Amino acid sequence: MMRFLPNTLKLCTRTFNVRYASTASQEYVKVSNNGGVREITLCHQSTRNSLSMAMMNALHKDLVKDPDDTELRCIVLSAEGKIWSAGHNLKELQANDSAYRNEVFQKITDIILDIQKLPVPVISKVNGMAAAAGCQLVASCDIIVASDKSTFSTPGASVGVFCNTPGVAIGRVMSRPKSAYMLMTGLPITSQEAYVAGLVTKVVAEKDLDHTIDEITRAIKSKSRAVISLGKQFYYEQLNLPLKDAYKCGQSKMMENLELDDCKEGLTSFIEKRHPVWKHKA
Repeated sequence: MMRFLPNTLKLCTRTFNVRYASTASQEYVKVSNNGGVREITLCHQSTRNSLSMAMMNALHKDLVKDPDDTELRCIVLSAEGKIWSAGHNLKELQANDSAYRNEVFQKITDIILDIQKLPVPVISKVNGMAAAAGCQLVASCDIIVASDKSTFSTPGASVGVFCNTPGVAIGRVMSRPKSAYMLMTGLPITSQEAYVAGLVTKVVAEKDLDHTIDEITRAIKSKSRAVISLGKQFYYEQLNLPLKDAYKCGQSKMMENLELDDCKEGLTSFIEKRHPVWKHKA
């Protein structure tokens, strides 16, 4: 097992230096839109879907595209191949260019912060290995659904790069002992272990993964986009507040929610025993 870990990290170095590449973003991600669901699929299997700058730029562009479009109801992040993402491209980090290295880390930070800012839920659909910054990206989504074939690891210390920024993500969703175990040993955990530790929302058989994602997206689409957007924004805001302040702000947010047209429609439809007709506008 230990021999496997350095090899895992080497997977994300098997690429050319993409800093000056002009390849179209379609080489790195595929995007489909179906009934309000935008699925962004990492598709650069030759680099094990490593998060090079080219990959991150392509992902970020499609992630934040038209956020105010009321037709957009949720976003699904998926990947082709057995490696969901091997993490950062280590060749980019090896280059003796501090400014560029900082750009790499800032780009993944920007992506993660924008996932929280997006007005719609972002779902991670994992069927394979998510390592290092790939695990960080998964952990930063609102909902994480993994197949029983998936694994998660933060093995950076094996090649001398402790997974500090991935540790920020997993340390906020997992128990301290389990996240510390991942960071300090580099050993992978199964999807079931990830579920027990809080990293994963749901674990399903590989054959049921697509059906489960469809079930979740249908549930989201049945709700008002405006209500979900308001709720998601406050959910992340209150996590950083003391309990008393969180409840005080939550009360104000409930009052704001009650003023939404869709909230009034929802309450009326409930009383009238009919399905609501959402406008999806704030």
